[in-house]
Amino acid sequence: MPINQPSNQIRLTNVSLVRMKKGKKRYEIACYKNKVLEWRSGVETDLDNVLQIPAVFLSVSKGQTAPTQDLAKSFGAQTAVHDIILEILNRGELQVGEKERHAQLDRVHHEVIDLVAGKLVDPRTKRVYTPGMIEKALAELSAQGGAQSNHATGGGPSHEHDKASRKTGTADHDGADGGGSAGAKDPPGSHLPIWTGVVTTRSAKSQALDAMKALIAHQPIPVSRARMRLRITCPTQVLKQTTKSTTTKAAHDDADDDHHAPTASPARPATVKDRILSYIEQVETQEVLGPEEWEVVGFVEPGAFKPLSELLGVETRGRGRIEVLEMAVVQHGEGGE
Repeated sequence: MPINQPSNQIRLTNVSLVRMKKGKKRYEIACYKNKVLEWRSGVETDLDNVLQIPAVFLSVSKGQTAPTQDLAKSFGAQTAVHDIILEILNRGELQVGEKERHAQLDRVHHEVIDLVAGKLVDPRTKRVYTPGMIEKALAELSAQGGAQSNHATGGGPSHEHDKASRKTGTADHDGADGGGSAGAKDPPGSHLPIWTGVVTTRSAKSQALDAMKALIAHQPIPVSRARMRLRITCPTQVLKQTTKSTTTKAAHDDADDDHHAPTASPARPATVKDRILSYIEQVETQEVLGPEEWEVVGFVEPGAFKPLSELLGVETRGRGRIEVLEMAVVQHGEGGE
């Protein structure tokens, strides 16, 4: 029976474990909480700030270090302990405790709330909402999303009845004329984005985009994307040229709303200037700078930035320029716009 002495017994508590199984042996390293993810993402570069002790263990909870013979057999005799630690740290399985998991989820949650609160505004006043109001609205959507998910998975007699109704092509109400089953399949709002809450497996930015889509679609509070403020310059000689597409952005938007192909206006084809102004919701200034350059400053929806950039690149052959003056225009004061 081995005698546990200070030389071969190292007891560590309050740690994050990274484990790796190699050569039929399981090895562990002891790290500081929250530092492993920072190391793997590149935020932390000092190994001393990640490891609680620069050693490889067979069991951290027991304080049992890995024998040199086992390390040489598993990783190779020429592999240094430092390189073994790096391999386990970079490729091993992170054991996350309950408190650490909760802290990570809470951190991502607050990051998502802050991102959403900085991008959405009240469409009437153009003022931002407080993070508390955004959090409350998302909590309401999360409850609705959970209920919709449970309804979609089904269960119980009502689910069996719905399946039987769809199978026979009948509806619960009389006078459906065979169309009731189609309505049952696609209830109102079934295709809207659903928000079910924050997870730790996705980036905060991508989850914030999903949250904004859900808030805009369901409108638990009146919200819209904060507009961008742009400066667009274009040579005056190309402003009156006819574009390859004779429809403006408004015509395309109307076509999307009506679910049919856009039709060109027979009155006159769209010019480059018409196409540019169709993307701008509010013109702040518009002037001719000298004999050869036209400039307009205005506000556009974030979704219009990419097609507007492509329009300038194609129609002006790279001579037009677009400059972002403000990524998100919001009102912070008491007065309106």
